[in-house]
Amino acid sequence: MKFNLIIAIAAFHLANAVSVFSQQTQQTAPSGGFTSLLPMLAFMFIIIYFFMIRPEQKKQKERMEMLKNIKKGDKVLTAAGILGVVGNIKENTVMVKIGENSVVEFTKSAITSVINEKEKTVDKSDKEKK
Repeated sequence: MKFNLIIAIAAFHLANAVSVFSQQTQQTAPSGGFTSLLPMLAFMFIIIYFFMIRPEQKKQKERMEMLKNIKKGDKVLTAAGILGVVGNIKENTVMVKIGENSVVEFTKSAITSVINEKEKTVDKSDKEKK
């Protein structure tokens, strides 16, 4: 009889301990896991795309368009800081006149910008107004 009472008490305590343990594990287990992190990652990618990748793609597209539209007589600025006038255009290179008797051949990728005469006149008229 005493033995049965000890087994009953031990079984009661064991069942109680198991139920308490299962409640603790249910409370501490993370809910959602990776699926709750997925929307935040997608949102971060969208932010990075619109603030970093897309503007860079636009700049690259504008630069390629500028290099494609270079024509003879355009005033250009090279990556070396040399200003000159385009003389002859080949497939991948441009002959730039930088002085009276000085002509230098550059690759098209070395040209950073085309300086238009229209921009100069607009700048001069803005300065005169001030």
